[in-house]
Amino acid sequence: MQNKGLIRAFAILFGLVCIYQLSYTFITNAKEKKAKAYASAKYAEGTQNYASLREIAEESYLDSIGNEEIFLGITYNDAKKKELNKGLDLKGGINVILQISVKDILEGLANGSRNPAFNKALIDADQIQKDAQEPYVESFFKAFDALPDAKLATTEIFATKDLSDDIKLGMSNDEVKPVIRRKINESIVSAFEVLRERIDKFGVTQPNIQRLGETGRILIELPGAKDIERVKKLVQSTAQLEFWDVYKAEEVFPVLAQANAMLQAELPKEDNKATPSEETKEDSSIDDLLEDAEEVEKEEANVNPIFDLIQGQAYPGQPVVASVAKKDTAQFMGYLNSSKVRNLLQGEQRYMRFAWGKADDAAETFDLYAIKANRQNTPELSGNVITDAQQTYSQLGNVAVSMQMNGKGAKVWEEMTGRASQQQSQIAIVLDNVVYSAPGVSSGAISGGRSEITGNFDVLEAKDLANILRAGKLPASADIIQSEIVGPSLGKEAIQSGILSFIIGLVLILVWMIFYYGKAGAFADIALIVNILFIFGILAGLQAVLTLPGIAGIVLTIGMSVDANVLIFERIREEISKGKSQANAIADGFKNALSSILDANITTGLTGIILLIFGTGPIKGFAFTLLVGIGTSLFTAIFITRLLIDGYGKNGKELAFSTAITKNWFKNINIEFLKKRKIAYIISGVLVTVGLISLFTQGLDQGVDFVGGRTYTVRFNKDVNATEVDSELTEIFGSVEAKISGASNQLKITTNYKVDETSTEVDNEIRRKLYDGLKPHLSNNLAYQDFISGNDQKVEGIMSSIKVGPTIADDIKKAAFWAVLGSLIVVFLYILIRFRRWQFSLGAVAAVFHDVLIVLGLFSLLHKVMPFSLEIDQAFIAAILTVIGYSLNDTVVVFDRIREFLDDHKDWKLARVVDAALSSTLSRTLNTSLTTLLVLLAIFIFAAPLRGFMFSLIIGVIVGTYSSLFIATPIMYDTVQKVGLKEAKKEEEEVATA
Repeated sequence: MQNKGLIRAFAILFGLVCIYQLSYTFITNAKEKKAKAYASAKYAEGTQNYASLREIAEESYLDSIGNEEIFLGITYNDAKKKELNKGLDLKGGINVILQISVKDILEGLANGSRNPAFNKALIDADQIQKDAQEPYVESFFKAFDALPDAKLATTEIFATKDLSDDIKLGMSNDEVKPVIRRKINESIVSAFEVLRERIDKFGVTQPNIQRLGETGRILIELPGAKDIERVKKLVQSTAQLEFWDVYKAEEVFPVLAQANAMLQAELPKEDNKATPSEETKEDSSIDDLLEDAEEVEKEEANVNPIFDLIQGQAYPGQPVVASVAKKDTAQFMGYLNSSKVRNLLQGEQRYMRFAWGKADDAAETFDLYAIKANRQNTPELSGNVITDAQQTYSQLGNVAVSMQMNGKGAKVWEEMTGRASQQQSQIAIVLDNVVYSAPGVSSGAISGGRSEITGNFDVLEAKDLANILRAGKLPASADIIQSEIVGPSLGKEAIQSGILSFIIGLVLILVWMIFYYGKAGAFADIALIVNILFIFGILAGLQAVLTLPGIAGIVLTIGMSVDANVLIFERIREEISKGKSQANAIADGFKNALSSILDANITTGLTGIILLIFGTGPIKGFAFTLLVGIGTSLFTAIFITRLLIDGYGKNGKELAFSTAITKNWFKNINIEFLKKRKIAYIISGVLVTVGLISLFTQGLDQGVDFVGGRTYTVRFNKDVNATEVDSELTEIFGSVEAKISGASNQLKITTNYKVDETSTEVDNEIRRKLYDGLKPHLSNNLAYQDFISGNDQKVEGIMSSIKVGPTIADDIKKAAFWAVLGSLIVVFLYILIRFRRWQFSLGAVAAVFHDVLIVLGLFSLLHKVMPFSLEIDQAFIAAILTVIGYSLNDTVVVFDRIREFLDDHKDWKLARVVDAALSSTLSRTLNTSLTTLLVLLAIFIFAAPLRGFMFSLIIGVIVGTYSSLFIATPIMYDTVQKVGLKEAKKEEEEVATA
């Protein structure tokens, strides 16, 4: 091998760079362990709220040492920014896709138009979107164009004062559409910038926020975020800040009295009287019933629909109109907003708007305010005048948010406060239609544009509110249409199981290589360890995100690295058996194995590229680590192993590529594989047929990735019966599935209840129903807040959750289809170009189809009986593509040897060439499959979250090995004529000599 010195220097320097990049991770891990130890010593487990107190103590400790120099000028804060990123499944956190409401943007551009055609088009667009993949605005245009004589450029729609520079009266619809598209895009860009500013100030390290195409979707990833509810409020709040004058309680009381009287009159006569309950009737004797009836007739108590719901007294001169129990707020507001009650309002009160005040989580009642709105429902002062906001404390020592307004806002604020001072009234500070406070003004007009919000919130909420107000409002509402939430304790467990399975799998491979190849195997092991260093160093240097599927990708590349060494060692053994010297055998072994190594890695790499293009989230991480691993595996197997072997043998030392036990394994084997192909066809035909029948009859267990819905991983303090829980929850949700996930005290609960609704309100409703439904199986003292929240010490409640809206599910399904199809097409073309015969491509692709169908069939047959999940999700698509890559890897190595034998043994019949090629590669095929299976089995046993993923890979490796021997090659043989091959060879030789 030439340039050994250069390769050696590069390997050493690159290794040092990788160690340097990984040093940041070692530094942060060491400091965070000290922080955990400090927090644990400070707050014992018996302390009330010890988990939350420990988190605060950890953060405080790390903040205090953040800028202290640790090593060579590196501080903890510096190291934290450059450590190896861990994904949600390893670190916990939240990953959401927000859908910015284009419908809201359109309504805003049209100034809330009441034009019938405009609103009809919006309703029709909502229906079109249920089955469409196009952006919402295109569905709106399609719906609008379907209406007769409908014009976008009218004063009632888009030819408004605000858009007068871009849209003129009389413009055609086709002229207006590009303007609207541009305005929508600007609004989405604005939303993206607002969200990025909020996230940057949230305090999470290594956040990721990116816009997803032109769909109005924004991806936000916050690994390590623990307070999930806080994050959701932060990203979904539109920050619509408004300042309104409010009515006093005595001004609104007559309205409530009129409304109550009207509703009371409309009640059926029997509802106006208090009657004995059914229970009383059943339990009482006839005499008791007669006595009760007499009492009822005497009392004749009237029901007051509105006043009976009021819990607290309103005081004259104050802005609180009434206090209503939390459970009655929806009913109460429904009464007030009904058309009949609204018709009672006269004069300026016609525009009266009701809003609830902000209450803390423990509050039992909500205060009601009546806002002095106007015809346009436009506030005199809004949040766009805010230039700065900070968390402060009021004069009474309560948590507050102070705000500074610009010049225009300061002037209006002075006018409003002056008026309120004169009238002894209040000004409501309203954020997202919730009244945070409604202070009075007693000292005259407030100049300078300073204001303050006080209310029922803690320091963190106040900081978030100040952050939101500084960043500005979102141009439209944002719904979470897809989310993945992993509690920190589950992430911690995933790290432990992932590392353990990785180490066990690695040790098994290292031991096997030494057992089979002796000292040469030890050199391969050294190259393998260098390979792992390179992989993690590159991932750390490129700030890539490591996930559990990513670890699986790394383990798979380790198996491929071993495969490359196995190919080389087997070729060297063949050369030695031909009587060549050790030096020549090594040189020829590396040279002859190179073609197979490159072909095998390129085909697997092609599937990795397809996965990188079409995959999302953790699957992209899997694809990226796979591609990085392929590159480093090639370098270490071809160059590092060669350097070590040449260095050992340069002084004439003998190097055996086997041990005393394995020396004669697979020697002089000559199996007639082709004679057994009909039996193989029958076996495969039966397996594929049974699988297809199962697929068409009972189908697959499709996860929420493909059908939409919500999935919760819930842990209990004792073992639970999944069937019993399933039955109980079905009564609540109608459609639900509960199954064991990992340990027997942990369930994966999936429901498509209200699958089309993605609002926070529906999310909260479902979690509350889930909590109520599971209460009999939970600890008696587990509160709802503890059930849904997350921390490092959590041992019961929701450990993780996934939500996928139906639109996103359709997109994922479509991307998965193109990923699989694209990989098959690309591989077919590569093999066609590489081997120049379509029969080889046909054999390889037929084997791939065979392998995929068997894996799918087994998943269909076994998903109801296996003790672990066999859901079809994005991870499964990654597994299928990996199976495709592995199957092709095996097949290409065999085809490469057939091509070589066709050149070396031109007088042999094709059947003899094929059998000899299969027999000569059998040692490599079984060795590679065994080492890969050892790793996969280690992950399968020790990494419970990946069992379904690993199961598909294990089946894929076994079936892929079988198909490369008994499907791909026999199909190639049956579809090609020996004479045809000979003639093709002669033509190629004639062209070459010409």
